[in-house]
Amino acid sequence: MIKESLGNTDLLKLSKTAFLCSRQVPASVVLKCYDWAIEQREKGNCVISGFHSQIEKDVLHYLLKGKQPIIVALARGLKEKLEPEFEKPLEQGRLLIITPFDKSVKRVSSQNAQTRNQLMTNLADKITIGYASPGGQLEELLKGIEKPINKIV
Repeated sequence: MIKESLGNTDLLKLSKTAFLCSRQVPASVVLKCYDWAIEQREKGNCVISGFHSQIEKDVLHYLLKGKQPIIVALARGLKEKLEPEFEKPLEQGRLLIITPFDKSVKRVSSQNAQTRNQLMTNLADKITIGYASPGGQLEELLKGIEKPINKIV
């Protein structure tokens, strides 16, 4: 359940692909994730992600260069001050920032990240996994999902 949001809530009505990736990724995965991000940007596809791990942040970097819609799901409450790179996409109505937490939640924890990831997978129509560490939380999360899952690797 979304507790707070900032931006264009109409983006929730679009077909969305959730992008998730473990924090530790093999080098062979990195360029494939970048290529995927560029492809989504060029196709104008709406991507929802926490953009928290380094590879997810890199994917966000590529997506922000486009004009397609982006949904950022936080594993904490909304921040008081926005990242400067979010200002223009927000003004353009192509960015939505959502969180299942209220402003009192200031830090990201493993449990918060799981709650956020469940929110994203519930909202998404399909899911793309950059890389899931064997035996990790992401692999566990994917076990109960009945939606199309595309693994980059």
